[in-house]
Amino acid sequence: MEKYALLEIIYLIGSVTFIIGLKMMGNARSARNGNLIAAAGMILAILGTLFLHENDVKIVVYALILSAIALGTIVGWMTAKRVQMTKMPELVSMFNGMGGACAALIGLMEYEHNAGSVGAMIAIVAGTVIGSISFSGSIIAFLKLNGTMNKPIRLPSYNIINTIVMISVFAFAGWIAYASSAEGGSLWASSVNGAELSQGSMLFIYLLFAVAIVYGILFTIPIGGADMPVVISLLNSFTGLAAAFGGFLYDNKIMLTGGILVGSAGTLLTLVMCKAMNRPLTNVIFGAFGGSTTSSTTEVKGAIKDASATDIAILMNYSKKVVIVPGYGLAVAQAQHVIHELEQLLEERGVEVKYAIHPVAGRMPGHMNVLLAESNVAYEKLVEMDDINPEFDQTDVVLVVGANDVVNPAAKTDPSSPIYGMPILEVDHAKHIIVNKRSMSAGYAGIDNLLFYDPKCSMFFGDAKKALTELVNELKNLD
Repeated sequence: MEKYALLEIIYLIGSVTFIIGLKMMGNARSARNGNLIAAAGMILAILGTLFLHENDVKIVVYALILSAIALGTIVGWMTAKRVQMTKMPELVSMFNGMGGACAALIGLMEYEHNAGSVGAMIAIVAGTVIGSISFSGSIIAFLKLNGTMNKPIRLPSYNIINTIVMISVFAFAGWIAYASSAEGGSLWASSVNGAELSQGSMLFIYLLFAVAIVYGILFTIPIGGADMPVVISLLNSFTGLAAAFGGFLYDNKIMLTGGILVGSAGTLLTLVMCKAMNRPLTNVIFGAFGGSTTSSTTEVKGAIKDASATDIAILMNYSKKVVIVPGYGLAVAQAQHVIHELEQLLEERGVEVKYAIHPVAGRMPGHMNVLLAESNVAYEKLVEMDDINPEFDQTDVVLVVGANDVVNPAAKTDPSSPIYGMPILEVDHAKHIIVNKRSMSAGYAGIDNLLFYDPKCSMFFGDAKKALTELVNELKNLD
């Protein structure tokens, strides 16, 4: 009993560290410490679970568990240390998928031991379905992000097929939960203790697992790249929800707390991002925004102007206010440190510098914030879209680095555009616009950017790191 009481206290401490850690992650300055605090709580909970339980466990089981923990720690540590910032969204998707897989495997293992219990069966079946969908969906998201699946796949009458499969999964899951409970009773075998399931009935939970995997694939495959940040956030909430059902099953407070925090945070973030894109969640799931490579029907008219590093350096040197808009191209070129050096040089000349952050810039929620934090950009200089948009009228120069769809005026002016209605960074209101891109290729949404033809806009072609380094050198030469 003393062990149980101590374990409950440890779970309480761990739950508190999760909450504190999540709160601290809301600020870039405290995010690292918040992550460490939450990790410390998780380590404490794992050790408490291993050594303070009341069951008799063989030494060989301890050896297997500790070996698995050691192996996972080594692989996870080395992977996280070596991953490039551009690959971070892929890593998040993969880790999230592993969490969903764990939740699904818990359901598969515990199913045969909980026959007759309505509550346990609901938790097991729900965790299996949601975890499986999160697992397969995250793997597809990983493949899309790393370029293996460049184009979304849409089957004929896809929405109908997807809806039918979704309804079938949940109906099958409900039937299994009922039939395996004391009220249903039809699936569990007439064994000595009346609780162990027959091999035939076990096939149903494996079939449910397989069908849920298929639905996770169908759910994610047609979604275009522009919606990927929303999908990653949504799948993350699925994993948290699946973990929470595991907490219900084991009556484990810290597992329940962690799952609820991840699930609720992921859900709220998903809704916030959908609002930022001015699109309902159902439209993201079934609309496959970004899946088409066709441009809008509006004919683009105008000329493209090139700008040299010398011209831009002179323009910025005599400016009072410069706003930098970072995008995925900045991450690809690993130019975050150069952009910070540019910021420092401008500030030394008395120029006010800010960064405009769009909620869906990059390939995952908060991608640009993490990228710039890595180069020690002050958190106060990162300004969200709603706060920075009124300032563009008073901005002398906007430097867009690797961003495309989030600054496209077609979202406001072209009803035929697939991004029409999506809130954007209104950089077209600035006095001068400089866009750094490798080429004139379309963005992730697959449409032309009307901003490039704005008379106030000049194109600064080239790899972001190389081009910005040249710009920094030109600024230094102006001393």
